[in-house]
Amino acid sequence: MNVEGSINDIFPVLKDIPKKLKLPGKINQKNYLVNGELREWSGPVQEVLSPVCIRKNGSFEQVNIGSYPLLSEEEALHALDAAVKAYNNGRGKWPTMSVEQRISCMEQFVFRMLETKDEVVKILMWEIGKSFQDSEKEFNRTIEYIRDTIDALKELDRNSSRLVIEQGIIGQIRRAPLGVVLCMGPYNYPLNETFTTVIPALIMGNTVICKPPKLGVLLHKPLLKAFCESFPAGVVILFTAMAQLSSAR
Repeated sequence: MNVEGSINDIFPVLKDIPKKLKLPGKINQKNYLVNGELREWSGPVQEVLSPVCIRKNGSFEQVNIGSYPLLSEEEALHALDAAVKAYNNGRGKWPTMSVEQRISCMEQFVFRMLETKDEVVKILMWEIGKSFQDSEKEFNRTIEYIRDTIDALKELDRNSSRLVIEQGIIGQIRRAPLGVVLCMGPYNYPLNETFTTVIPALIMGNTVICKPPKLGVLLHKPLLKAFCESFPAGVVILFTAMAQLSSAR
């Protein structure tokens, strides 16, 4: 019995993969989002090999699905400066917006995010190795989470408009943002778990630096433009992996 041959037969040939599940080509991400700009990167990049293998020339190999920027310490500090400037000690445009205005920006982002669904789902499937159905569920669950967060903030804002009495003291409780927030998600749910930290921090008026997990960077590429066009400059920084930093500020 040819054990090696039987193992190789488990993996599909590229031409046998249904068209609706194929990527249109390599996804070579050359941009990152900082200070409301999609900045182009011309430095070193990280190649991305899919955990999905295909059969080729009698053997099997991982599919190279693209690359993303390996940013440096300089870019990291520029990102931090942009987020700090946008927050401006709580006096920036985003933290001083009304709840209604922040919700409007978030709803615009949801609309734009839905436009990228097919692309994000396929990249998630190839980059992480999830089934198409599970990738689609993760995307849908993330949209549902954002909408639930918006509804929760509306309810919170309604409650905050009422006067409360505690130990004989009449007062009104209002919640305020904290500042610059760093959000990092795990690779097993790189979209959903990352956004469950980003969305609440963002909608409450904080500025956010989002560092996607090492395995799960490319799936955020279609969302760069959505973030850029939905929120004020510097409010969302979407970073990729960084080369080793030599020092910290």
